[in-house]
Amino acid sequence: MNSVKVLDAKGLACPMPIVKTKKAINEIATGEVLEIHTTDKGAKNDLTAWAKSGGHDLLKFEEENGILKFWIKKG
Repeated sequence: MNSVKVLDAKGLACPMPIVKTKKAINEIATGEVLEIHTTDKGAKNDLTAWAKSGGHDLLKFEEENGILKFWIKKG
């Protein structure tokens, strides 16, 4: 997955992963992919809902060693 930016939100509690994701998505162009790494278990529901409500596409989600990774394509 080719992401143009990687956001490290590990160790941050809600709502900071969403706040930082919103800021980061504004820094990339439409159609580009933002990769987010977080340890906040609530981020799975939060980021999924946030991407949908913002018109973005959650392309992929995976969990690896307690780190949740998301790839969101800017809509």
